[in-house]
Amino acid sequence: MAHSCKYPEEEHNIYNDPLVDLNNFGNKEEGSNTLWGIFLLGLLGGIIALITPCVFPMIPLTVSFFTKGKSEKGIFNAAMYGFFIMLIYFLLSIPFHIMPNIDPEILNQISTNTWLNLLFFVIFIAFALSFFGYYELTLPSKWGNKADSGSNTGGLIGIFFMALTLAIVSFSCTGPILGTLLAGTLGGDVSTVSLLGIEFKMVATKLTVGMTGFGLALGLPFAIFALFPKLLSALPQSGGWLNSVKVVLGFLEVALAIKFLSNADMVEQWGFVKRETFFALWFIIGLLTVLYLIGKIKFPHDTPFKKISKIRYGFIAFFTAFTIYLIPGIFGSHLNWWEHEALSGFPPPLNYSYTYHNEDNEDNEANKVYYDYWEAISVAEKQNKPVFIDFTGWACVNCRKMEENVFPEVDSLLNEFVMCQLYVDEKRLLDNPETVIVPTSDGGTKKKLLKNVGDKWSTLQAVTYASSSQPYYVLYQPEKGLLTNPIGYTPNADEFKEWLEYGLAAYDNQE
Repeated sequence: MAHSCKYPEEEHNIYNDPLVDLNNFGNKEEGSNTLWGIFLLGLLGGIIALITPCVFPMIPLTVSFFTKGKSEKGIFNAAMYGFFIMLIYFLLSIPFHIMPNIDPEILNQISTNTWLNLLFFVIFIAFALSFFGYYELTLPSKWGNKADSGSNTGGLIGIFFMALTLAIVSFSCTGPILGTLLAGTLGGDVSTVSLLGIEFKMVATKLTVGMTGFGLALGLPFAIFALFPKLLSALPQSGGWLNSVKVVLGFLEVALAIKFLSNADMVEQWGFVKRETFFALWFIIGLLTVLYLIGKIKFPHDTPFKKISKIRYGFIAFFTAFTIYLIPGIFGSHLNWWEHEALSGFPPPLNYSYTYHNEDNEDNEANKVYYDYWEAISVAEKQNKPVFIDFTGWACVNCRKMEENVFPEVDSLLNEFVMCQLYVDEKRLLDNPETVIVPTSDGGTKKKLLKNVGDKWSTLQAVTYASSSQPYYVLYQPEKGLLTNPIGYTPNADEFKEWLEYGLAAYDNQE
């Protein structure tokens, strides 16, 4: 039988809370920062794609073709060729903008879906094996043939089809990199961004920004070398080093595959890839990369080298240092002296570890973390303390960055609160599934079945706090309500400290 849930009104409802400014909800700059970050990731992906065997040799060949005779028209055509490459990747993102409106919680469920993360794991392993040279990933040949025939049309249309041909035939190298970028943009952020008075969904906008950055990095060299053809002579010659780049990228793809496997493991609470196991697997990948770079491991398309170049020595030193850096993580979360800040967000959190036991803090209530909302509220009422509510996720990278980089800086302030962490993506089934009544966007209500732990906490966040992004932090006093506006990802420790101090001051004034 359906029953009304406490979320909308009976507990605390921001819609009627005078302390909350709905127009100043969360971190206003989070969306823009995210877009810039995605754009830079797209640029980085495009730069990496440039030095793959599918793309790099095409730069001097294509630019020479356009600029032979040194005519201004040839330079213009080469510049347009580079522009069309960027345009093609931009256009690939457009279909995501015309998808129908999606419920915020559904997007979060998709991004943390067990089967989707396992699918990404399989895909990235397939990408890695392709980079290792065991087979080639290609689009259907007829696609390339049609695009190539279109390039004979002439004029700008012909140049466009030449760019399309490059995008298709280079897919075996760019596909894995682009797939990695697209997977990284998938998340539960369903906020909107305004451009020229038009509202765009953040998820689709991320895809557009990331793919545009990718296309820009991929197409820009063609325009630059057309304007400055003498720079072509400075490019290194194609050779075995290009295959080495692909193999190293293959190892990186395996590392990313482990990340997606870890996401699935955490949301299901299987316990197969806990923090120590994650570090051990990455250590093995790093070790194999070093062995490959020094020539102890060979792959199908490798060519023998007589001596190690200075650049190769640099990569050997980097991967060796990185592999050594991973070692302490293999021995557990109790090694607080080695926090792996450079990796924050990638490994599982400290509390998903063989060596972590929350029960160890039973006698120290200041350090104890509660994973049930109502239990935390009850404890706060007994102790006469405010509650720090952390809507987080097992697969949330920014959540890990906050926990590992910012929380230690404000530890003394956090001890003033009852700590409550609610994992919105945990798929562990509830002992007693609930059917609750939740509001809909058209002003009505609907019944919703809560099957797992994540359903419970994501619904609480969406209905009570009108948000579905993580991390999301709330300072709450059981008797009075919100102490200040909730905020999202705040990597600046001083800003986060100021927010906590403001909340504590509000709490003291209400006593």
